[in-house]
Amino acid sequence: MKAEVNKLHHLGIDYVVRRSTLADANKRRPQEFFCKRLCVPLRALWFFFYRTAALKVNRRHGKKLLYMMDSTTITLFDNILKGVGRHPKSGKKKGGMKVHTVMKYHVGVPMVVQLTSAATHDHYLLKEVHLPKDATLTMDRAYVDYAQFQRLTEEGVCYVTKMKKNLTYTELSSVTYVSPDGLVTHTDKKIVFEKGEIRHQARRVELWSDNSHKSVVLLTNNFELDVKDLEEIYKRRWAIESLYKQLKQNFPLHFFYGDSVNAIQIQTWVVLIANLLCTVISRMIKRHVSFSQLVTMLRLTLMYYTDFISFMENPQNDELIIIAEKANSPPKELDLFD
Repeated sequence: MKAEVNKLHHLGIDYVVRRSTLADANKRRPQEFFCKRLCVPLRALWFFFYRTAALKVNRRHGKKLLYMMDSTTITLFDNILKGVGRHPKSGKKKGGMKVHTVMKYHVGVPMVVQLTSAATHDHYLLKEVHLPKDATLTMDRAYVDYAQFQRLTEEGVCYVTKMKKNLTYTELSSVTYVSPDGLVTHTDKKIVFEKGEIRHQARRVELWSDNSHKSVVLLTNNFELDVKDLEEIYKRRWAIESLYKQLKQNFPLHFFYGDSVNAIQIQTWVVLIANLLCTVISRMIKRHVSFSQLVTMLRLTLMYYTDFISFMENPQNDELIIIAEKANSPPKELDLFD
């Protein structure tokens, strides 16, 4: 802001805002206001995101909607929100904030976002979210919860997750598939989990890699889906990890303008809003531009009157116009004393 102090009057600001002023304002201003500012454009631009999404759903999945659920932790500079892990041997333990997200795959932007302390378990959001019937939800093994898995089954929602090694279950049936070379490709088991009054039937699929002796165990409540489709659905969970990588690389939350919980949550909501607006701009540009390049150019041209989309589609256009104007302009008339 200090570097562009001469242009602040365009924003209606006639002085440089101090950090203490921002900290006091963010401490009093409710963070729910910024949460709503994120939800409003999401609803208004829903069809735009659906139409311009670069991620496409495989036709083999039919009309079923694919959702991804995950969370990421933001380390804080002080123990403001309860952190996770043990206390370090030296120094003060830092706090942390966890961002819980549900993203629709074929849209590519988060549809549900909740902020909690880092000590909150991941499956907290699983209890809060209710998806439409025939939807498919993929998540990592941190969300294993028998009661919620049974609820999803009763609501007609298919889940695909990675299975923990320490789960106890009863095996009902098992089928082992072998390749023509005599190697085991995968094992398909029908199992049941029992915990108190909860009884949940699930499908355990263990996939073996051709290049290594390691295996991956997937857990689902869909007994009809092909094994290749299960593997593909879980691989697509990486899209939400790419979203977190995009946020942390381009909008690093290492410096906060306030030391209160409300101020930290406000700055996180502002980052999510900025990421949403940058995503809209990136999909309006008709040529391929990396997201990091887009954010960098926005920072450089933010205080200038520039047709940003036209500039990103044809960066040399302005230069060519200036050269053409100089070439077509008549020669300058000489003065008497030149």
